Amino acid sequence: AIDGKTLKTAGAEISEIKMSPSERVFQKLWRPEVMFILMLIAMYGIIGELTTPGAILPGVVGAIALILALYLAAILPVNGTGLALIALALMLFVFDIYAPTHGVLTIGGIISFLIGSLMLFNRADPLFRLSLGYIIPATLITALFFVFVVGKGLRAQLLPVKAGAETMVGKRVTALTPIDSRGGRIFVEGEYWNAVSDTPIGKEDVAEIAAVQGLTLKVQPAKGA
Repeated sequence: AIDGKTLKTAGAEISEIKMSPSERVFQKLWRPEVMFILMLIAMYGIIGELTTPGAILPGVVGAIALILALYLAAILPVNGTGLALIALALMLFVFDIYAPTHGVLTIGGIISFLIGSLMLFNRADPLFRLSLGYIIPATLITALFFVFVVGKGLRAQLLPVKAGAETMVGKRVTALTPIDSRGGRIFVEGEYWNAVSDTPIGKEDVAEIAAVQGLTLKVQPAKGA
């Protein structure tokens, strides 16, 4: 009965209302497995961008996946504690890349990720249960991914420093302006730098970088130039 009225449905015509293409697409997306996979893509993309600055593509893909995952999180019955544990895992993974903890935070991140994945959805509802067939492989892949990234970072820390402004010492550049003890300008490695020289250097003369002093390069006339 509707509003106290009894409806007679015997012999009533059944009309099928088909979903639009966009509705069919969203019906496929509104699944816990899709949100979980998007979260993984977002995690890998963001970490990939942090470990390889300037790559751009991992960051863009990760950002798009994160936005879609947050959209689904607003629709699906997500457990806030599970989501917080996965976010904690992401932070632990990031910290371990830059902190000299030798993988301790990564282990904590793996545990937090596994527990968070198990708690992510309301498992009382069979329609929104996340299968262990997704959780266990995802945890293993995530662990291997971050162990590789952290291991690469640790190996890089053990290498002699070969990057930074100090690598410009000894390079020859052309003076953009006259350079003396009061200053001048040069262009090196894609950047404009302030430069000083004890010996005056004319505009467009060749100079050699002798030292790096903060944001200023000390130069001298290039030998044999």
